[in-house]
Amino acid sequence: MRVTNIHSRTYQVPSDKVGALVDTLSSNNDLLWPHKLWPRMKFDKPLSVSANGGHGPICYFVEEYVVGKRIVFRFTGPNGFDGYHGYDVVELENNKTELRETLKMKTHGMAQLSWPLIFCPLHDALIEDSLSFAELRLNLTPTVSEWTLWVKFLRWLISGGKSRAQTIV
Repeated sequence: MRVTNIHSRTYQVPSDKVGALVDTLSSNNDLLWPHKLWPRMKFDKPLSVSANGGHGPICYFVEEYVVGKRIVFRFTGPNGFDGYHGYDVVELENNKTELRETLKMKTHGMAQLSWPLIFCPLHDALIEDSLSFAELRLNLTPTVSEWTLWVKFLRWLISGGKSRAQTIV
């Protein structure tokens, strides 16, 4: 199954401010990834091309990194995820910037079921939280996309009943 999944927000701030958030990914001062709600993004070395890591059961390496502009992660797991995801900082007119997260892949085997039933709803919720987290860090009012009942159930199930409530802080 071919998958294209895109999330984006437009912020009334210069692109360098948004790009600076992307550059903190996986650091001790990560200002983009909602690590209080979701598994932390971790790598075997500082954010750079060829760094290996991921978050939770999702594994990838940094395939491309343009400081302040773009980062692309190539999937290495779970099995059946053949593709990438990443963030792009798009400079617009009038001091506006779009932060876009794109996932493109082809699924194989069990991933043809696990993607639409489990990973896609969780991915969508995580990325929307990330974009809200960015708004907060840019001193804007966050637009929160509330988790669906299915996402809440999956989080509860995976955590053994210990999942945290959605908060953007």
